[in-house]
Amino acid sequence: MASSFGTLFRVSTFGESHGGGVGVVIDGCPPRLALDVSTIQSDLDRRRPGQSRLVTQRDEDDRAEILSGVFDGYTTGTPIAILVRNNDHNSGAYDHLREVYRPSHADYTYDAKYGFRDWAGGGRASARETIGRVAAAAIARRLLHEVAGVEVLAWVDQVAGIDAAVDDDKVTIKQIETDPTRCPDPVAAAAMTTAIEHARHNGDSLGGVVRAVARNVPAGLGEPVFEKLDADLAGSLMSLPAAKGVEIGSGFAGTRMTGLEHNDPFEPGPDGAIRTTTNNSGGIQGGISNGEDITVRVAFKPTGTISSEQKTVTRDGEATTLAARGRHDPCVLPRAVPMVEAQMLLVLADHWLRQRAVNVLPPLPDLR
Repeated sequence: MASSFGTLFRVSTFGESHGGGVGVVIDGCPPRLALDVSTIQSDLDRRRPGQSRLVTQRDEDDRAEILSGVFDGYTTGTPIAILVRNNDHNSGAYDHLREVYRPSHADYTYDAKYGFRDWAGGGRASARETIGRVAAAAIARRLLHEVAGVEVLAWVDQVAGIDAAVDDDKVTIKQIETDPTRCPDPVAAAAMTTAIEHARHNGDSLGGVVRAVARNVPAGLGEPVFEKLDADLAGSLMSLPAAKGVEIGSGFAGTRMTGLEHNDPFEPGPDGAIRTTTNNSGGIQGGISNGEDITVRVAFKPTGTISSEQKTVTRDGEATTLAARGRHDPCVLPRAVPMVEAQMLLVLADHWLRQRAVNVLPPLPDLR
């Protein structure tokens, strides 16, 4: 299985939803970065289950253990291994899925690929696998903030047709974390809460959109052609469980604009920097960051595992019905927020290191 990601800042996640634990190995983090377990834990606390009535009630503390790569409060430059043990897993609650495929889940496709599957909680297809990503991204967040002042924030922008109305430039982490929905618009957040609770009561689930912004990203990040920054971001974000679509900048709305409307005019910025007066490009042009905020939207489908009865088949292809049991999110959006941030941070940290590796020679003299 492809469980590794990145070129210079490289992460490899491991573990299953109902195994002994989950975690990550990070290779390529520079040495002498101040780091302790609290840096990682703060991001894991935002991702963990059971934090509100709107998400799965699985009771996990998700306490991170740093096993290697950190000494005396600093990274050593060697691989960093982080483990989070599973404590509240009840595999018996999934016995009824041993021979049955859940509709719109990974049960059938994993069986088709491997001829075998982990039916207890979904195994690697479970969103619990993202613990390793979030833990690694906490280190990437610290690195990017220290070397470039980069800030990455995500929030719930839409749930089941309920849209937030906020100024992307002014959204803060405090506004995002004020409500369990992680929507910074209080009016929309209240409506989203009602909709999610209604779906849970009816044995159903909801989807929606997470919006994210990366601020203070330096110009020049990204590789030409096949490893463009926007291509790597899209691929990374699409690897998240339940993700079904990614927009960067104006996204699909840009198809309704003319070139004159969509182009981002340049203007002189402070300290000799070059800026754009608009940001329809979402901070990326030609696959390379241009110094403006990088803006993305990620669409998530409704949770596949629901308690309402649905038609399905057994592993032998016999028709049957299923009303799934277990503890599941009626809407993945609130817990997807730190996951979206994580994937953006991992991509940006990797490309920042790659850009540093490219620009090792002094600038050429001005020959004009």
